[in-house]
Amino acid sequence: MHTAEKAIDTDDGHHGAEKTNTVRMEDDVDLQGDRDEDDARIEHAQRATWPSLFNFTRRSHAATLAIAILLSVISGIIIPAVSIFLGRIFNSFTEFGGGNLEGPELVSRVSRECIYLTALGAAGWILNGGYFMCWLVFGEMQARTVRHELFDGLMDKDMAWYDMRKNGISALIPRLQSQMRELQMATSQPLGFLVQYTVTAIAALGVAFFNSWNLTLVTLATVPLAAVLLSYISGKMQPSIEAQEEWLTRASKSANTAIKAIETVKCFNGEEQEISQFGTFITNAARYYLFQAHANALQIGLVRLFILGMFVQGFWYGSTLIRPGGRSAGEVLTTFWAALMATQAIEQILPQMIVLEKGRVAGATLKAMMVRMERGRKVTPMVGTWRPVRCDGDIDVRNVSFAYPARAGQLALHNASFFFPAGETTFVVGRSGSGKSTLGNLLMRHYSTWSGDISIDGRAIQTLDLRWIRDHVTLVQQQSVLFNETLIRNIALGRTNHQAVSREEVRTACGMACLQQTINDLPQGLDTMVQSGGSSMSGGQRQRVALARARLRDTPILILDESTSALDHIGRSLVMDAIREWRHGKTTIIITHDISQIYSDDYVYVLDKGRITQEGFRGVLEKADRGLFSTFLPKADSRQEEVEYEATTACDTSPTEPEAAYLSPKEAARESFVSQDSMDIQIAERPQRIPSVYVKKAEGTIDRSSFHVMSPLNESPPQLWSTAEETELVELTGRTTRINRQRASAHRRSLSNPLSTDNSSKPLNPNSTSEESSSSTRPKKQDLSSLHRILSTVWPTLGWSARVILILGFLAALLHAAATPVFSYVFAKLLATFFSPSATSRRSDALKWSLCVLAVAVGDATASYFMHFLLEFSGQRWVDTLRVEALGRILRQPRGWFDKDNNSLSRLSECLDRNAEEMRNLVGRFAGFVFVALAMTTIAIIWSLSISWKLTLVGLATAPFMYAITRSFEFVSGRWEGRSNDAAEVANGIFGETFGNIGTVRALTLETYFGDKYGVAVEGVFRVGSRRAGWSGVFFGGGEAGILFITALIFYYGSLLAASLSIPTTDILTVFTMLIFSIANANSIISFIPQINSSRDTAHRLLRLSKLPLDTHESRGRRRLSTPLPIIFNNCSFAYPSQPGHPILRELSLMIPPNSFTAIVGSSGSGKSTLASLIMGLYPPASPSFWSTNSPLTFGPSSTSITALDITSLRTQVCLVPQTPLIFPTTIRKNIGYGLSPSSLSLDEIIHAARLAGAHEFIISLPDGYDTYIGEGGVGHLSGGQAQRIVVARALVRKPKVLVLDEATSSLDGESAGIIRRTLRRLIQESRGQSRTSSRGVTLPTRKESWPLQNIHRPNQPHRSHPSASLRTSHPSSLHTHSLAILAITHDQAMMQAADHIVVMEHGRVVEQGGWEELMRRRGGGLRRLLGMERGGVERIGG
Repeated sequence: MHTAEKAIDTDDGHHGAEKTNTVRMEDDVDLQGDRDEDDARIEHAQRATWPSLFNFTRRSHAATLAIAILLSVISGIIIPAVSIFLGRIFNSFTEFGGGNLEGPELVSRVSRECIYLTALGAAGWILNGGYFMCWLVFGEMQARTVRHELFDGLMDKDMAWYDMRKNGISALIPRLQSQMRELQMATSQPLGFLVQYTVTAIAALGVAFFNSWNLTLVTLATVPLAAVLLSYISGKMQPSIEAQEEWLTRASKSANTAIKAIETVKCFNGEEQEISQFGTFITNAARYYLFQAHANALQIGLVRLFILGMFVQGFWYGSTLIRPGGRSAGEVLTTFWAALMATQAIEQILPQMIVLEKGRVAGATLKAMMVRMERGRKVTPMVGTWRPVRCDGDIDVRNVSFAYPARAGQLALHNASFFFPAGETTFVVGRSGSGKSTLGNLLMRHYSTWSGDISIDGRAIQTLDLRWIRDHVTLVQQQSVLFNETLIRNIALGRTNHQAVSREEVRTACGMACLQQTINDLPQGLDTMVQSGGSSMSGGQRQRVALARARLRDTPILILDESTSALDHIGRSLVMDAIREWRHGKTTIIITHDISQIYSDDYVYVLDKGRITQEGFRGVLEKADRGLFSTFLPKADSRQEEVEYEATTACDTSPTEPEAAYLSPKEAARESFVSQDSMDIQIAERPQRIPSVYVKKAEGTIDRSSFHVMSPLNESPPQLWSTAEETELVELTGRTTRINRQRASAHRRSLSNPLSTDNSSKPLNPNSTSEESSSSTRPKKQDLSSLHRILSTVWPTLGWSARVILILGFLAALLHAAATPVFSYVFAKLLATFFSPSATSRRSDALKWSLCVLAVAVGDATASYFMHFLLEFSGQRWVDTLRVEALGRILRQPRGWFDKDNNSLSRLSECLDRNAEEMRNLVGRFAGFVFVALAMTTIAIIWSLSISWKLTLVGLATAPFMYAITRSFEFVSGRWEGRSNDAAEVANGIFGETFGNIGTVRALTLETYFGDKYGVAVEGVFRVGSRRAGWSGVFFGGGEAGILFITALIFYYGSLLAASLSIPTTDILTVFTMLIFSIANANSIISFIPQINSSRDTAHRLLRLSKLPLDTHESRGRRRLSTPLPIIFNNCSFAYPSQPGHPILRELSLMIPPNSFTAIVGSSGSGKSTLASLIMGLYPPASPSFWSTNSPLTFGPSSTSITALDITSLRTQVCLVPQTPLIFPTTIRKNIGYGLSPSSLSLDEIIHAARLAGAHEFIISLPDGYDTYIGEGGVGHLSGGQAQRIVVARALVRKPKVLVLDEATSSLDGESAGIIRRTLRRLIQESRGQSRTSSRGVTLPTRKESWPLQNIHRPNQPHRSHPSASLRTSHPSSLHTHSLAILAITHDQAMMQAADHIVVMEHGRVVEQGGWEELMRRRGGGLRRLLGMERGGVERIGG
């Protein structure tokens, strides 16, 4: 069928391909534009204007915005209105001081004006509270809108857009969230203050012009100059804001990668490198922020200069207007008060300018991104709308060429043609990086082809509805993605209508994937929460869950992309058999490099460098002497060994057990699987390879009808299926082999053990399940640290130079605080000049005191500038130090710490990014204001007490009232701020999980599900924020009103004192001005309380990380060894901290001697990978029993306990190659040399290591060779095999003394895996040659000898001499000049054969060990059972 269909090639097809190519080439024109989007964002940010704050304002926000503006306008008018009444009051005192007014009349007038002030205060309470609440709600609305629109916009972008992100999507997500926060903060109270104070300034100027237009013009003569300077400085801030954002993005990306790759970072001692890199990025970001702080401080200083300086010309000119027929003193004073309030209003805006400027840039940047996402590319690919009624599954790929956007010059597929007939299983094989996975991405329409056509059932894929395609095509990838949901929902999400999935259906799907025992072992079974990304499960477990999800989805077309690579031998055999039965009659494409599961009559495509080099049935391809497919076949010597062992088995078979002798290896695998206890059917952790075996017919041919595919779910007799194709016989034992179907059927029934019978038919309600689970697992909110405790960390954190700067900053603040009382005194003297009856003396006195005001203005402006800048500098240094300290402590936490929900990647990243930025304000902005207010109030009170203690005490009597309002506001605001931050964390976590796994989300058509889930979370954030706004508004209004109540009281009592003639009028005016100015400045702190509480909450979260304990098992040891060999496990037990009741290792005893190549094998869950984690010191072994004197894990000839070792030193000698390769976002050269000093590593050494790992050829084919940037933001789309080879090279270049490989060849094709094996053999041979030269007669075992299990603990053994060699040598031709041990955790039979010694593990214990030949001759041994060559014991599962 394949050949006939592929022969069809019409001219129309070529024409269509040409047309498609034209569209794609036009598309690609804008791909570089996508790549340059960050530059475009900078341009938009530089053009950020005030309307940018309203880029996400919608019609539904108009009412709230209108009310907020109206209330702000009215409340803004209150302050100029106050100036009118203050002018009248001062005029009354002036007339009284001049002898023109009697005492009772003074009291009467002042009392009347104070009543008006009290009424204004009451109105201000309502108005200020209302506008504050409305602006907070408006900010929440902006955040809700941008969250929704950004989510929808990102969801609409294709995968090419994600590939082209300069810093990768993982760095983009937290930066977007920070910008959303910045926009929200700017459009909340700071924008409200801007409107209010702007109205206040305008209204005050109106009052001033109304009373005396000429005096107002003279007083404000310097305002235009100030406006020009302030505008110029403001314009210089925007580029630095964007530059700071860019460096913060890099820092966030660096921290994200380090935390995500914590095992690699620890194993390669990369903590210092990551900390240094992170510190460099935030230092550069700090440099640009300090420029902003410098500009803002300069603005504030200039405003202070102009505000106080205007009194020089104002009072001088005003004194000339007070004359008969001219202006009265009251009119002049009212004009002054109004002008002063106008300028003070402008001054109040300046502390908010950084917040507003960042909000403008954030609004412009987010809008620019939205515009680009809405505009998309210049030529939009065809969006199909066709939704066929049915899908048969015919797939025709014709002359397709494609290159990933990030590697546009390198084709992943080149003129490739495939045909996948409906209802058949077809295999696609090839080396790593040959383009296999690209085919799956194109069929899922994650990308569009550059040229050529793809059709499904004869319809071009571009014409089909995208949702229809993904509803009918399922892609299961090697790196299976799980979501932060319960296990049952993770599986149920495979079904489109996941709400209607029943538990019975989920159990059925789990049975196909052999998940029963894993589910039984979980704390809450199917309802156990799975951490984001499935980090709490092994690779094999994740793959089984993905397969169960695909089984539940059950689409007509299934693509398996290395989806069983992490399964062990028996598990893979059973799962593949179940898949074949399930997919019988359905289109299935299996992408793999492992041909062991390919039958002789399976059709195979062979890919190499994006081209099809061979195709045909396996039986035909095997006959070809040449061709790439032949490289995937087992080598001749390996086959011969396999034949010999199989023949030996047949000869050794006892006549009393005839049935066992006739079991095929595949059937024996089933027997072994079902005959062992429950541990043997645990979910697989690592992949294992099974040989391809065919059963001999009596006629000498292989009949597919002689096979049946077993499903552990089906209790009915096996369904037989056959095909007309026959293949060549593979001679195994020289005798006829048959299958005992009755026995197999019985075992199949024993496997179909139901998970649970409760509520089996009950429909699954994923929503309720997730919410209940998430609420139960969510960590409780910790009490906030007090502001005093937070600020007490500043001094110890800073170095001496920064401490000096901090001291200078507070000295400047003290001078700034003293300037206000001094100004009040001088201002009172200026007012007293109006009492002078002589115009000449009045002018001279006014000029003298005006010059004094000028001197105060210069000093105050200078002190204000240094206060703001130096404190911002200190705050930035404080936060940066804590950031670095927090990351350092995070990276030094034990591996189990990262498994806790409270320490998720999204939360840690937010603490290091957004939380730190807000935390800085505590010192940079708020500490200075609070200190100034306290100092100013203290100076004013002391000075006032010396002048009039009675009036001062009356003013102080109101302190408890203001304190109560302030503390209540602080408590309520802090409580709701914490709740709001918690709700935002939940929404941000969903946002990050969705777009961090966007490929899987789209493949499963979960856009709507995550959109709804995110929408619920966003609405939750809005509800909490709205309630916060209501409570905050009430107390904020009370604080603003309190100042007017206090002012009215002081003036009233002052009039009583003046009328009694007990105090001179000039003294009363002096006390008035001091108290009013001081109280007004202190009262301004109330407006900062919400921001202070937000910063306090975020500071608490960051400080928690910076105070993490360093006394862990990794830091307690101090001893360093010249060699870690031998490694001895002595009755070692271990259970992971997350599951203390589920031991993985049980009294395991094992020795890894020098110059040995040991293979650790076993079924899934046997504890193989746990050994590697313990050797690397990622987890501590369980403490020995109190009667045991031996350490469970020792290193070196002196048997030093791991608890006494310096773990960092140990990791310089022991190197781990994990199964899941981690690529850092940097160049290939730096990836290979990760953890090593660049100066100690030459390019020749890197190239040599890459050659030994088989990576050199593909590296030099990349655009920039070893300097090619890979990982997120780089060329991207390295295949799993390519990434794995780079990781192997990373280990080899370090020249370790112990090399641990955890399934390091699972993603490699046979040829690449062979290169790795040959390299390992060469390393061992070189090590033995060197050691024999220097061991002075010590006899080393050969690869045929077994290492003894007994007597492994020899504490009194004489110290064996070892060559004194450094960790690495500079000569690249020989990697090792010291003793070496290789520990290979594997399921690969070829790797087992390459090893000297094989250790078989079951249930956390060593059950067998020896050489390959020895173990294969051992009838009934563990290795033979593991490889499916024998039945297990007689015990059956379930009794």
